[in-house]
Amino acid sequence: MLESLKERYPGAETFQFGDNRALCDELLALVRSGRKTATCGALRDFTAGGEAMPQAGRRDIALDWDGQPALVIETVDVTVRRYCDVDEAFALAEGENDSLEGWSEDHRRYFERNGGFDPKMELVCERFRLVEDLAGKG
Repeated sequence: MLESLKERYPGAETFQFGDNRALCDELLALVRSGRKTATCGALRDFTAGGEAMPQAGRRDIALDWDGQPALVIETVDVTVRRYCDVDEAFALAEGENDSLEGWSEDHRRYFERNGGFDPKMELVCERFRLVEDLAGKG
């Protein structure tokens, strides 16, 4: 299925949401429900040898925790901003929290688990739209 998706979506990158199965499942469900339309990652993870930087207009394939295609998303906008400069509108668009404070706490813990946290760390902030839900296909 992945190869046929890459043929349908040339240039697509593959990625997983979150850093564990439960979080990955939760985030995929939030995208499917329409509540999650944004995501972010530490800029350090997008340097040479790391993840591919998201690009507006590119369609990418989100994998489930087992590595199976789950969703196709299209990047709408990409900005780089410091963690301390993330605003409530972006935090709420991530769909995981009901407040900027909740987003800040959850993301601080996430970054502490994944390479370290600094309130001035730079984040790649991506807004996207759901193109295709692959649940039940293949």
